[in-house]
This record gives sequence, C-alpha cells and structure tokens, in this order.
Amino acid sequence: MLTYNVRGENIEVTDAIRSYVEKRISKLNKFFESSVEAIAHVNLKVYPDKTAKVEVTIPLSYLTLRAEETSPDLYASVDLVTDKLERQVRKYKTKINRKSREKGFAPINVETPATAPESADEDESLQVVRTKRVSLKPMDSQEAILQMDMLGHNFFIFEDADTNGTSIVYKRRDGRYGLIETDE
Repeated sequence: MLTYNVRGENIEVTDAIRSYVEKRISKLNKFFESSVEAIAHVNLKVYPDKTAKVEVTIPLSYLTLRAEETSPDLYASVDLVTDKLERQVRKYKTKINRKSREKGFAPINVETPATAPESADEDESLQVVRTKRVSLKPMDSQEAILQMDMLGHNFFIFEDADTNGTSIVYKRRDGRYGLIETDE
C-alpha cells in the first residue's frame, strides 16, 4: 500500500492536485503485494517559463522506482511520470521472472542502493561533502544494469552473485556498459 508525500516548489499543492497525483500513482498498487508498505515521494515544481516538473521516488526494500518529467502542463507531467514508473515495474518484473525461469531459482531481493555522491567543482578543494553507505546484495551484472538505469545513475556497485566479489557497472560515453571486477 502506497502512502503519499506530495510537496510543491513554487506552487501550492491544492486538494485537487493532491488527489489527482494520488489517484494516478495509486495505479501502481496493482503491481505490489498487499503487504508492501511504501511512501511515494512526489515533488512538484513550476518554473518561471511556466513548465512543470514532477519527480516521483518510491523506495522499496528490493528496488527504488524513480522518474521525472517536465512539460507545459502539470497534470500531463503527472500522467507521463506514472506511465514511466509503470514501465519500470513491468520491465523489472519481466526481467526477474525470466531469470528465475532460466536459472530455476527464486528472485533475489535487492536492497535499495544509495545514490552516487555529487561531484565537486574543480574550483573547490578536494573535500568530501557527502557520504553514503550502501548495502551490497548479490546479483548479476544484468540486474545491476537494470537497477542503475532505473535509478538514473551512471554507475552501480554490487556483489557479483557468481564470484562473490564487489563489482561496478557503469555507463560508457558510447551508450554501452562497462563492468569493473575486483580481485579478492
């Protein structure tokens, strides 16, 4: 069951806006088990050029769903974000079901990974401005790439289920993916 945290920047979140957001995002409940408790963090922004940006993050114990859309209409942005999140859930479920059928085992639950630290400007000193902790869960490189893409990051750290070593997948400039494996 999803609960909602709707927040507005440069816009007052009226009851009509709040109910529309909740109605649209509640469509995702059909993909989750009834025991799932999650908070949908919704951020609505309106810019001076009259465009509206909607960001939605739904952290689950095994996956983080995140999408954002910008359009001239706030309600259209909400619709587009909902569609994007629905595609992410379908893609994830299809991928996990396919893997479990191929390998003959139940899918591995993946904890929500932390986001990548923000890079400092070259003008600033070499100082750590943000620290995050990640819990590495066993998975293969394909699932790690899926997680990375869903989060919208350029890299993802994970424990390789085959080698039990720490690995990193990353997106290359040419649009393909790279894998860094560690020596134990």
